[in-house]
Amino acid sequence: MADLTLEIDGARTLVEGVMAAIRHRIAARTLTPGARLPSIRALAKSMRVSKSTVVEAYDRLAAEGTIRSRPGSGFYAAGQLAPLSLAEIGPRLDREVDPLWVSRQSLEAGEMLKPGCGWLPASWMPQAALRRALRNAARADDAALADYGTPLGLPPLRQLLARRMADHGIEVSPDQIMLTDSGTQAIDLLCRFLLEPGDAVLVDDPCYFNFHALLRAHQAKVVGVPYTPSGPDIELFAQALAEHRPRLYITNSGIHNPTGAILSPVTAHRLLKLADQAELTIVEDDIFADFEHTPAPRLAAFDGLQRVVQIGSLSKTLSASVRCGFIAVPRDWIDGLADLKIATTFGGGRLSSELVLALLKDGSYRKHVEQLRARLSRAMAETAGRLKAMGIAPWIDQPAGMFLWCRLPDGIDAADVARHALADNVVLAPGNAFSLSHTAGRFMRFNVAQCGDERIYRVLEKAIAASRRKLG
Repeated sequence: MADLTLEIDGARTLVEGVMAAIRHRIAARTLTPGARLPSIRALAKSMRVSKSTVVEAYDRLAAEGTIRSRPGSGFYAAGQLAPLSLAEIGPRLDREVDPLWVSRQSLEAGEMLKPGCGWLPASWMPQAALRRALRNAARADDAALADYGTPLGLPPLRQLLARRMADHGIEVSPDQIMLTDSGTQAIDLLCRFLLEPGDAVLVDDPCYFNFHALLRAHQAKVVGVPYTPSGPDIELFAQALAEHRPRLYITNSGIHNPTGAILSPVTAHRLLKLADQAELTIVEDDIFADFEHTPAPRLAAFDGLQRVVQIGSLSKTLSASVRCGFIAVPRDWIDGLADLKIATTFGGGRLSSELVLALLKDGSYRKHVEQLRARLSRAMAETAGRLKAMGIAPWIDQPAGMFLWCRLPDGIDAADVARHALADNVVLAPGNAFSLSHTAGRFMRFNVAQCGDERIYRVLEKAIAASRRKLG
């Protein structure tokens, strides 16, 4: 059984520390109902406490119903499984770098400034086109307004998405595409479809922090591979394949989140060769496709949707409120995924699909995206210049999209800066929220579209100064 060691210095007593260790394992599902606990002697030795401390801890846990005593046999986890606690799965994290906490702060920010969030300001979205599509939707027939969508989703929208994917060299039939409520739901469905608890999954280090949280929910073993300006470190990727035999690799091969890097053709070729040898499935998250000035290599295009599946959504360029994503998969997966979608969400949101279809067919969308790219380029240059003047250096020069991945001045901890900034109503995204190995403590992700307010730079300077004072 897994070692039950735990740092207990923060507990009020040693007994409470032992109790916390057992509760943590039960909440994280590493102690399942009926599992036998270590003997009193073994646990006392592993946690470096007295046997009497363990005896008292076990007695208290038995009294509260967390564990059961079987005379002559030992102690066992209680039969009733505790509710899943994502916060208890994996290492305990400071709240400033916990992916769930960072997401909640961004979503609940209200009037706070949020250069750490992952979406565009509402004023940057095509408001006039959205209102026009809503007015047209109000005049739609009764079925469009009130019925469930079909399992695969609105056929005309799937046809349009297939044509859009062809622009990136991905040949896919509409009947290989299934609509979802979002890109996140698309990944969730794929994890349900492909993973068993304990399966290894590779992610980039750093990567989009909600990948960590979502994979925790599926009780996967998450393995990070360092990311370079041209893609994952191929040598370390190969080592991870040999050591962990992962089931999946989840990545952005277009504009990478959080670094803004672009996958190179050479790296893509080597990556696919390794994936084929290891029978690895790659989930390619392509939600930033419309931000690109020049299309980057797509793994799904090189692979032909054999070992690579692609997901996407329109939340970044159209509306995060109109929820619509998609999955493009091999033909023999589509029925199983459709069954799983019915089991978990029944029918999709037909009205959202109708709205997205109307917006994509509107000639104003292409113009909106072109203006958006130009606006982001200006914001990227302005934000990078302001940050460089403060000693904050972008990891790569002038990436596309909305994110700048930056290194803070020597000795400055990003989580500490984020903590100080939050006190002044500014939500930042410190690097270790994105890093499984916690090796990005000096990095910060900035959303350039959310960095136009002068107050952000004043708060940032103040937070860095406060962090420097702590260094002495």
